[in-house]
Amino acid sequence: MKISFNYPHITGKELEYIKDVFESRHLCGDGKYSQLCHGWLEEKIGCERALLTPSGTAALEMAALLLDIKEGDEVIMPSFTFVSTANAFVLRGAKIVFVDITRDTCNIDAGEIEKAITSMTRAVVPVHYAGIACDMPAIMKICDERDIAVVEDAAHAILSNHNGKALGSFGSLAAFSFHETKNLVAGEAGALIINDARMVERAEIIREKGTNRSQFFRGQIDKYTWQDLGSSFLPSELQAAFLWAQMEEAGFINARRQATWEMYHQALKPLEENGLLRRPTISPGGMQNGHIYYVLTNTAEERDELMHYLVREEIGAVFHYIPLHDAPGAAKHSRVCGNLDNTAYVSSRLLRLPLSVSLSQEQVQFVVDSIAAFYQSRIRKGQLQQAAL
Repeated sequence: MKISFNYPHITGKELEYIKDVFESRHLCGDGKYSQLCHGWLEEKIGCERALLTPSGTAALEMAALLLDIKEGDEVIMPSFTFVSTANAFVLRGAKIVFVDITRDTCNIDAGEIEKAITSMTRAVVPVHYAGIACDMPAIMKICDERDIAVVEDAAHAILSNHNGKALGSFGSLAAFSFHETKNLVAGEAGALIINDARMVERAEIIREKGTNRSQFFRGQIDKYTWQDLGSSFLPSELQAAFLWAQMEEAGFINARRQATWEMYHQALKPLEENGLLRRPTISPGGMQNGHIYYVLTNTAEERDELMHYLVREEIGAVFHYIPLHDAPGAAKHSRVCGNLDNTAYVSSRLLRLPLSVSLSQEQVQFVVDSIAAFYQSRIRKGQLQQAAL
């Protein structure tokens, strides 16, 4: 039974909407489908403005421009994240300050944020790993008291929430991704979420190559001109049309992924109870979106052996982030505050399991049975002391 780690869901409407774009002859951005996507995001997130971007990376880069990040500024974030989280701010000259995560949620530790703040701190970037909420009330309290901007990296977190409040709606700004591996996909695309109304007009200018072109198209001015820094941060209408087909079925997509997540969670409970692995922990008040299901093994060697075992069974199980503070680029562009023991622990032990809309109950059970067989084999060989399942 060959099981891919990721299999992007196609609703069946994507080609119909792309054909509509071709027939309209409006291929560049901010056409009908872009506006539909913007409206959907604004309703679901409850934000002042949502703007599609070519990628989640581009949304983060826009956030750095909007905050006027410059040489000498410091931006606090976890090391356990994708390189785009850091690069967006490094490109503006910032020094990244890496702090540790918690072992339970794999998210940034609010207490470590407080220790890392200096007079140069301009922003904090919490990353909602696996669509599981960071401790946003604590993070917002810390940052609001010090007038520090919060930019949520919500790349994993579309339609996740904390106590009913959508992730992406806490900070001044947030970034979503619609990469092929995400819940809603458009090949490559993203969105910048703006929760501070004072930033909306400038965000439109930055996104339109530094011009007030958006105002021109709305008939608010008779010509548009160069106003500010900016770049081409619009995705094509073809991407937006594809994404709109996904957004129309977002409830179904997330519900299926959440159901699969829950199947894994229940089926793997006996292995956790026997001390063989650890399952994900949902933050109190959090509602995750079924983006990633992972397990944590007891040792790094065990994770690698389990991964190779599953691959031999044709199961696409994969590790995740190599901590950024250990990467070559970190020496020049970052510093570490405190120890990052939890980051090292999680990175070396975390294994992501296959999860997609089309994954069947039979396939999930095959994955779980294969994991159990791996541990039973180790117990028989005397490599583990736990009682056999």
